[in-house]
Amino acid sequence: MTELEKYIETFFGVGIDDLSRISSFFKPVTLKKGDYFLKTGRYCDRLGFMQAGIIREFVFVEDKEITKWISTKGYFVVDLASFVFQQKARWNIQALTDCELYVIDTKDYQKIGEVVSGWSSLEKLFIAKCFTILEDRILQHLSMSAEERYNQLFNFNKELFNQVPLQYLASMLGIAPETLSRLRKKASL
Repeated sequence: MTELEKYIETFFGVGIDDLSRISSFFKPVTLKKGDYFLKTGRYCDRLGFMQAGIIREFVFVEDKEITKWISTKGYFVVDLASFVFQQKARWNIQALTDCELYVIDTKDYQKIGEVVSGWSSLEKLFIAKCFTILEDRILQHLSMSAEERYNQLFNFNKELFNQVPLQYLASMLGIAPETLSRLRKKASL
């Protein structure tokens, strides 16, 4: 069973037949380090699920890059507003390592409802999960100190700190790279 199938089965609780129907719409895609899944200003016409590798979602604001999220195995990658509402993407989505994804395009995504009964309810759960993750991130940035955010990310995914440039992690945490260096040094004492 692929990571995608495990995720769908665990999160949505679908039966084996629906699981097979849904996963059949997703096609394996590989990205090389540095390749873009999506660039700002284009239309997001596909949704990806990370099987392996690391992808960064970021945007340029004035003269700096701001990292929204770093995706690893078991996460979806998409500019959701662009994918759902057919508006130009605001996010760049770029592979930081070689990546393996399962990808579905918008046409096939829309077809799922024709072959899986109850898809609209499952889709609502997916959108609600995305929204909940966003709310959690906002709450963390509003209520936690930089050190608490650092510790939470470090405890959640230590490997990122050895695989991702630290300026990207600092940006995702909403702190300066110097602050991240200080926090890393303090944590190692």
